[in-house]
Amino acid sequence: MSENKPLVAVNNIEVIYDHVILVLRGVSLEVPEGGIVALLGANGAGKTTTLKAVSKLLQSERGEVTKGQIEFKGQDTKSLVPNQMVSRGLIQVMEGRHCFEHLSIEENLLTGAYTNKGGRQKIRDQLELVYSYFPGLKERRSSLAGYISGGEQQMTAIGRALMATPSLILLDEPSMGLAPQLVEEIFEIVKRLNTEEGVSFLLAEQNVTMALRYADYGYILENGRVVMDGEAATLADNEDVKEFYLGLGGGERRSYRDVKHYRRRKRWLA
Repeated sequence: MSENKPLVAVNNIEVIYDHVILVLRGVSLEVPEGGIVALLGANGAGKTTTLKAVSKLLQSERGEVTKGQIEFKGQDTKSLVPNQMVSRGLIQVMEGRHCFEHLSIEENLLTGAYTNKGGRQKIRDQLELVYSYFPGLKERRSSLAGYISGGEQQMTAIGRALMATPSLILLDEPSMGLAPQLVEEIFEIVKRLNTEEGVSFLLAEQNVTMALRYADYGYILENGRVVMDGEAATLADNEDVKEFYLGLGGGERRSYRDVKHYRRRKRWLA
C-alpha cells in the first residue's frame, strides 16, 4: 500500500472469543509510518476487535489471536502485554472515550504521562503541546471530566494519548455521538497531529465519508474479514462503496430499503 516502512503489519490473523466464537478471519493490513489508515465497516464488522488485537487488549475480554502475526516497528508482539505496547509508542483511544469522570481534565491528561520518561519538564512541555491543539481544554482544565461535553471528553481522551508521546494512535469511533461540526474539528486535529507531530493513526469509523476524507488508505471489514482496500480517494469514488455505505449510486440517492437489499447482494464479494 505504501513505500513507507510499516509501523504495524497485521498478517492473516484470526481472533476467537471464549475459545469458540470466531470474530476475525484472515485479516491483514498495514499502517505505514506517518500514515492515516481508516478501518471501515458497519457495527459488528470487527473493527474494534482488530484494534484490540493490535493493542493487546483482547485478553481482558476473553479474546485471543489464534492464527497469524502482528508486528509493531518490526517486532512480533505475541509475547507483549498492553503496557509494553504503550511504552513502545502505541496507544489506543477506546470507543466511548472512557475519561475518569471524578478527575479534572488536566488530571485526566496527566494520567497519560505515566510512561513518559522525560521528567517533569518534559511532561509540562507535552501538556502545553496538548493544550496548543485543544485550547478549549486549557480553559476548562479544572473542570471534572464527568461534567464536560462529549466532544470535550473525546478531545481529553486524544490529549491523554498524546501525553505518552506516541508514534501510533489507534482511534476507535471518534465521531460516535458527536455533532457533525465537532466531528470535523476532531478530524482536522488528527490531520494536524499527523502532519505536524508525525503521529500515525489507525482509526476505526462508521462515518465513511469523513474517514476517507482525511485518511490516506482504507480497509473495509465485513463479517470479520477484509473485503476491499485501497487508496482513500479511490475508495471514496468507488460506486460499490457509495451504494453500500452511503445509499448513493449512479448519482442518485437510494432508499434505506434499497441499501439493505444491496447489502444482501454484496456485489463486491462476487
